Amino acid sequence: MTPRVPFDEDGLRAAAVSGDAAARENVMRHLYEALSGKLYVLCHGITRDPSDAQDAVQETFLSIQRALPQFRGDAQLSTWAYRIAVRAAVAAKARRERHRGDAVDIEMADPRARIEETFETRERKRRLEVAMRTLSLEHRTVLSLFAVEGLSHAQIASVLGIPEGTAWSRLHLARKRLAAALESTAP
Repeated sequence: MTPRVPFDEDGLRAAAVSGDAAARENVMRHLYEALSGKLYVLCHGITRDPSDAQDAVQETFLSIQRALPQFRGDAQLSTWAYRIAVRAAVAAKARRERHRGDAVDIEMADPRARIEETFETRERKRRLEVAMRTLSLEHRTVLSLFAVEGLSHAQIASVLGIPEGTAWSRLHLARKRLAAALESTAP
């Protein structure tokens, strides 16, 4: 196994716009290594389904690979990837909802992992999951980008293609609604 090379955003951006196919292939490899896990978490936060999240990540990297030759370097590669992932996750969620109708989701978890969790931890996770489901897609997305991915307000605005002030207000409202939902599910 080769050692992991640090993610050099500027170097990768320069390689992406260079026009060299081998350089773009290297960019794809580095992007996948650096971002695939983060994009999965983001996509799962939007879709709430592991299979849909994995599909969205795969679609994200296929889209990046197709569009990389036209990438002009106007944005950070990571921000561009997040933007593509959000769109892919929203599309995957919409596809699932169209095909699912009113079917009930069945949680398929490893029984050994469930036994190891304490009741209190499971209850907190359950309450958070229930509370997150009450939020709109835009609020779940903004919370995922901020709390899970650690993006700044400016980065969130760039990923979602909205003004920074809108990112601030959506995040504020999302936190408020999440707190209220958690309060209503309190034992």
